Amino acid sequence: MSKTHLTVLESSASQHSSSPVFVIPGVDSQSGQLQWQPISYSQFHQDVLVFARYWSHILGKDCIPQRSVVGLWIGGYTYTDVLHIYGLSRAGYIPQLFSLRLPNPDVIFELLGKANARALIYDQSFENVLKDSRIPIHLALSASDIDTNDYPLPCLPEVEAHDIAFLFHTSGSTSGSPKLVPCSFRWLNSSISKSYQVSVPRDPSRQDVTVWMGSMCHIGQTFMLLGSLQHGSCVIQPTTISFSSEELLDMIHRCGLNRLNQFAAFLAMHLRNSRNDNKLLSALANLDEVLYSGMPLPREEQEWALQNHINLRNLFGSTECGATLVSVGGCGPDSHLLQPLAGTSYRFVPIDSGKSQSEHQSTNRMLEFIVSAESGDCPHPSLRHADGHFHTGDLFQEVSEGRYVFRGRDDDWIKSENSLRCDTKAIEDNLRATCGGLVADCIVVGTGRPSPVLFVEPAAEMNEDRLKKEIIRKTRLFHSRRYLHERITTPNMIIVVPRNTLPRTATKGNIRRKAVEDTYKKELDRIYGIV
Repeated sequence: MSKTHLTVLESSASQHSSSPVFVIPGVDSQSGQLQWQPISYSQFHQDVLVFARYWSHILGKDCIPQRSVVGLWIGGYTYTDVLHIYGLSRAGYIPQLFSLRLPNPDVIFELLGKANARALIYDQSFENVLKDSRIPIHLALSASDIDTNDYPLPCLPEVEAHDIAFLFHTSGSTSGSPKLVPCSFRWLNSSISKSYQVSVPRDPSRQDVTVWMGSMCHIGQTFMLLGSLQHGSCVIQPTTISFSSEELLDMIHRCGLNRLNQFAAFLAMHLRNSRNDNKLLSALANLDEVLYSGMPLPREEQEWALQNHINLRNLFGSTECGATLVSVGGCGPDSHLLQPLAGTSYRFVPIDSGKSQSEHQSTNRMLEFIVSAESGDCPHPSLRHADGHFHTGDLFQEVSEGRYVFRGRDDDWIKSENSLRCDTKAIEDNLRATCGGLVADCIVVGTGRPSPVLFVEPAAEMNEDRLKKEIIRKTRLFHSRRYLHERITTPNMIIVVPRNTLPRTATKGNIRRKAVEDTYKKELDRIYGIV
């Protein structure tokens, strides 16, 4: 029988009834100091049922049948957000998840239309922009404001493996809008199996305590929570997803955090801070595991961690597939090498397939990572290649049998600090189309940064400030439709350099993105406020 997030929760609530499943931040009314409040598995389960009754009643009044798609435009960072997501599922609906990082209501309604959504549940911060909606809209209330008045708990509808359980969206925009990522119950069952492997406790005699990784409206934290629930683990909700090293130490000492899960850019901050903070370094080295995802760690931070016996693990994945590969882990020389999670069916196919067989034997050959159609985590058919498989576009090298090193992508995407993707080519193409008379050439950079920065070589002599303002004016509409982490909306995020000074390839003369980031690192650090 296939597992779902709801069956996992029900089973865990039965086995770990009184154990804390979440720890959430609060403020002591007398001292004003931060305090941590536990929520038990049994309370979580009961709260999900309360939200299920509520949404069943509210959507029922709108005559919206079960198995309809309902949009959720929320932050995804709080306990209440989880209750809305799981409660909507338990009410028999299909959640279509939007985070606050996509703030444009026009794009939201376009994506709702593509999914044939019947209603939208929204965060209060969007109340003023949701006017003249063609579908019912409802405020995402807090738990204290929900009164079920003994509304009945609906029976769950029968579903098949190919039926849709969730609708996510790619974290970067393509052609001005994210893509729909439908996730079937077959895919969900595979994610549950994979997340179980990733989250196995090192010491089964005690409860693992970890921390929120990202928004529940994106696949990373959704995946990690599935793993935590299966092992009766506890998840801390930090005060902010980019929590400080001081807060990390507080969570270790007061909440018992023993496994740190973070996107690489946020983890790198703690590793940098640990160079000058022995208490932090000791705390990191004493954790059972420090798992990072989203992008590779900078080499210097990875080497520092390994030298100081910090037990690093890299989890590789995507929105479409969830986690797919995990590193060997530990502090040895092969600790960074990636290997497929068990129960999957992946292919690593040489991209130079036209070359001779002898050349194929080279250990330096580039391999495209492909998820086979028979693999349970192969995405929805609408996302697959014509051959029926899912071509990720991710490139690897096989260092030893079944162990791989990531070598980037075959397209023009970069990943921001919270591991959301940004289509740099789309930004560059729009700039050339709208500012052709102003700009001779350009490149967008920002790997591991909060947002992109645009480098511009001007077409003619022009006042730098005026050029920047003209670029912002002409591209404003384009950027208004994009995720926050993809936008360039201020002249501060534009760097003007003389013609033909950006690093280029020797053969084609293309601007080299990584070389620009390296050459102008100090300037970028200044822009992002990193000293």
